[in-house]
This record gives sequence, structure tokens and C-alpha cells, in this order.
Amino acid sequence: MADSLRPGKEPKLPSDEQLRLTVDRVLGRASSSTGNLLGQRARELSHNQPEHSSYDGDQQDLEERRALRRVAGLSTELDDVTEVEYRQLRLERVVLAGVWSEGTLAEAENSLRELAALAETAGSEVLDGLVQRRLKPDPGTYLGSGKVLELKDIVEATGADTVIVDAELAPSQRRAIEDIVKVKVIDRTALILDIFAQHAKSREGKAQVELAQLEYMLPRLRGWGASLSRQAGGRAAGGEGIGSRGPGETKIELDRRRLRARMAKLKREIAAMAPARETKRLNRKRNRVPSVAIAGYTNAGKSSLLNRLTDAGVLVENALFATLDPTVRKAQTPDGVGYTLSDTVGFVRSLPTQLVEAFRSTLEEVADADVIVHVVDVSHPDPEGQIQSVRQVITEVGAQNIPEIIVLNKADTADPFVIERLRQREPSHVVVSARTGEGIEELQVKIAETIPRPSLELHLLIPYAQGGVVSRLHEWDAEILRTAFVSDGTYVHALVRDQVASDLAGYALDADLLEILQPEIDQAVAVGAVETVRV
Repeated sequence: MADSLRPGKEPKLPSDEQLRLTVDRVLGRASSSTGNLLGQRARELSHNQPEHSSYDGDQQDLEERRALRRVAGLSTELDDVTEVEYRQLRLERVVLAGVWSEGTLAEAENSLRELAALAETAGSEVLDGLVQRRLKPDPGTYLGSGKVLELKDIVEATGADTVIVDAELAPSQRRAIEDIVKVKVIDRTALILDIFAQHAKSREGKAQVELAQLEYMLPRLRGWGASLSRQAGGRAAGGEGIGSRGPGETKIELDRRRLRARMAKLKREIAAMAPARETKRLNRKRNRVPSVAIAGYTNAGKSSLLNRLTDAGVLVENALFATLDPTVRKAQTPDGVGYTLSDTVGFVRSLPTQLVEAFRSTLEEVADADVIVHVVDVSHPDPEGQIQSVRQVITEVGAQNIPEIIVLNKADTADPFVIERLRQREPSHVVVSARTGEGIEELQVKIAETIPRPSLELHLLIPYAQGGVVSRLHEWDAEILRTAFVSDGTYVHALVRDQVASDLAGYALDADLLEILQPEIDQAVAVGAVETVRV
């Protein structure tokens, strides 16, 4: 297919049968001749292994979420399709539709597979789908008039109540498709926003999602019909007409004004919540606590990795965007240097700009980190595409210059040739499996080598009566290289940060005192009167 798309050659379009087979593979069908689905989950979410490890804890949040899942078969379809924008989306029995305008057939299949996974994460049952091969989307109906009629036949045959298009539709395109298929039509952006609305738990997360939803909805409002199109003002409401103030603002203008007022209020609330997060971040900076942010594509295993490294017990689910609220936990390197590890919201291909803006305060955890642990699902059909999508968002938040560790996760289920290909492509990498624990120790060593470490070397002599000072040096912001017990106190050779060095200035040995004390230190080391030796 790549050769057929080279400049100067006539592109070889796939047959309808090839596109049909693509849809069948995404939906898990045995063949194109069978119309029944064999699997209950999208291939993107399917698995043959346990979902959790012993490090994931009780997962009580997951039990609560699954107890509230949408029940298939309960119809919420409205009589008037024009009312779609004025209610919360309820996705049930859906048909997928996509346009393949560039790239290979495999890339088109991966995109449709991801859309099926998004739909099932939102609580839908995917019934069927179609892919249209076009050089560019149709400006009127996106799919083209003939393909939309085919889509209508599929909707009628399957009994679907929703069509999901794998792109962000213009308001006119969505309305044109709805007018033909006679069921509600949503695009990929609305689907992702709906998933975020389901999974947001914190007050800040709910406000961020609602703001993104309103920003998406504002240009897509439309009137409810002539009977409610206008509000009369002045005496016109009483039928006076002449001499009145006129018809007043239209109903859609009133709706837009209310949306803008709500958006302004949400922005103020989010801005008021920002200082709390910023204060915690500044405290870590002031205390020089190294910060490591876990970033990656959705469902790559970020939360599982956090649980494995810190026993955080955060929610883990084989679904897209399972966790939205950032989680920060304390961790330690194998040699005792402390740092913070934060789990961030997952990224996805073409992440809606509304979400990037609304979650900017959350994504700043990545921009302010000292190290980014970029988790990649190496068992995915297109891991390179995932890496590119994540790095694009990292660039948007200004974190492209932060040191990055590529974590090739799910190595226990991945193709060894794919792992080797990515190992050759990414110089700073670690191959792990958060489920089995493979490579976790190597990752901890890699983080220890990458984070900022204490760098100021001190030779200290601490009186035995000042044991608290020695205890202070065993904390996260100092690294003890050698400890020896001599006649006048405890000799400590350590690496510390600047702030700690100023606090310990009274115990520091200059070169002359160290030379005088050196024979006694060597004697203590010779007889074993040492506590720690780290070289």
C-alpha cells in the first residue's frame, strides 16, 4: 500500500471487501460472512491474563465504578433528534464510521480499533462499522452522500441508536448526517469528553471536564423550533406589538449567554483551585525534592506502574482514561534518595484541544518534573504512533527538554521483535512488565541515575550528643558515602544539597582538620567501626 501512495503513481484503492474485512477484524468477527459478534469487548481492550497484580491493592474504587455501569437495552433515545445537544450523552448500541484519507490500511484499522475501545469504555455496545476511502473528507456529510446512505441501511438493520464518527465533525456535517440516518450522531471528541465526565471524581477534575464540554458545545448549539425561537420583550409579550421594545434576544442567544456565564464561573473556580496545587509544587521545589512524572498513552499501564513502584493502590482498569486525577506518592531510589512520583492523565491521538486547555493545570505536573517516565504499551499494534502522540502533547505543555525514560511496558505479552525494534530506536529505555514485575528493579536504577542528586561533598565531625544531626543526614536529601566512629564523635562523608550544607556548616571539617583526623578514620575503618560505606 505504501508503494501505491508514492507521488507519481495512481493510488490503488482497496476494494469494499478489504475494508469490510478491516472492520470485521476490529469488531472481532470470525469472517465477513457472519453478522454476529463473537467477542464482548473491542480488540483494543481484550486480554487473556489477569487485570491486576498483588501490588494493586483492594481496588474498591473499581468495584464502585463497575457497579454503576450503564445497562444495555435501556433506551434513552429522544423523539426529536434536534434535542441531542441539550442533554447528557447516553451511548448504547452504536455503529462506527471512519474516513481513511492518508496513511496505510493498518493505520486506518488501528484508528477504528481505538474508536471501538473508546465506545466500549463509555458503556456502548459496538454493533457494526464502516470505513470510507477518500482523498479528503466530504465538506457536506464528511463520509459522502452515497456512504451516508449505506450507513443509514446499517443503522436500520442493526437497530443502533447512535453513530460515532472517527473525527471531529463540523456542526453542519453532523446535522447533515443526522438528517439522513435519523439517529443521533456524535464525533470522536464528544465521545472522549463523555468518558472524562464519567471518570472524573475530584472537584477540580469535574470542573475541568465540564469546562471542556461547554467549550465544545458552544459553537454546536442550534434552535429548538419556531415556537421557542424568540422571547418577546416589553409589551409585546402581552400582544401589544406597536410601541414595544421588539422581539428581544433569540432562544439560542440566551442559551449561548448562559453557557458563557457558566464557563466564566468554572474558569474562576479552576483558577481558585490552582494555588493549592501550586503551593504543594513550590514546597517540593523549595525542599529540592526531585519530581518524576509518569506520562503515556491511555491504557499503557501508568497506574499499574505507580502501584508497583510505590504500593499506591490507585485504580487500575483495562479501559481508556480509567484514571484522570493526578496521584502523587513518595518513592525512594535503591540507595535511599527520595523523590516524588506522580501519575498524570493519559494521552490519546488527537487529544481534544478543549481537554488540553482545561487540564493544563494538571499537565503542569509533567512540565515541572525533573524526569518524565514515558510509559509505552509495547504490545499495541502501533507503539511508535503512541510515542509520537504523547510527545506532541508534552511539547504543547513545554516539557520537551525534560529528561525522558522510555518504559516499554507489557513486555510479557509483546512481540520480541517489536521490543527489539523500539530498543534500537529509543536509546534511554527500560523493558518492564508492571503486571509480573519484570524489569522494575532496572527501572528504579534508571530513575536513580537520572534524577537530580545531592552534589555538594562534605566531611563532617558530629559530636555523639548530636545524634539528631546524623539522623537528619539519613533523610532523602542527603547521600551518605561513609560513616566512621572516632573518639570525638561521628565522622560522616556525605553528598548533600545546598540548603542542607548551610545547616551543617558548623560541623564541616576543613582540609587541615581532615588531614589530622584521617589516621583515626582509617583505624576505625580497619577495625570495623563503620556504619555505612557507599562508594
